[in-house]
Amino acid sequence: MENFLDLTFPQTTLPISSILARLLLAAVLGSLLGMEREWRRRPAGLKTHIMVCMASATFAIVALETVAVPEFQRESVRMDPLRLIEAATSGVAFLVAGFIIVSRGEVRGITTGAALWLASSVGLASGLGFWWIAIPASLMAVFLLIVVRRLEIGMGAERRGSGKLSDDEAG
Repeated sequence: MENFLDLTFPQTTLPISSILARLLLAAVLGSLLGMEREWRRRPAGLKTHIMVCMASATFAIVALETVAVPEFQRESVRMDPLRLIEAATSGVAFLVAGFIIVSRGEVRGITTGAALWLASSVGLASGLGFWWIAIPASLMAVFLLIVVRRLEIGMGAERRGSGKLSDDEAG
């Protein structure tokens, strides 16, 4: 029975506390990114950013763990952990494309799309344990979303060509 459990639920190379800390960091940083989008009532808000960030962190942790699984270390099996990370990036790109809309010659949703893309990269950094990348990137993004928006409004919409800011450009 013990052998069955070991084969079914193999031990992780990372301590469980480290895995939980990385997922928690991803959730907290995803919520920071998502709060501003939620506050501005954008289609992808708090929950979406947390989920994207945590999903990417999970992919990163799984990529790290699969390298240590004995079944994947044989000559006949090729395990490239970067493929899981690439899959996460491709999945988020597909999701982001759904938020970008072109209507009457006006592009909307680019800021939300970029925030989701960043949430994914922050999740990957969190999952890989690179908190010194994930935390500053998140804080800089929140600064950008809040402070730079005010600068854009202060500079006026005329520079955009249409004479008015779309909802997403205004926030």
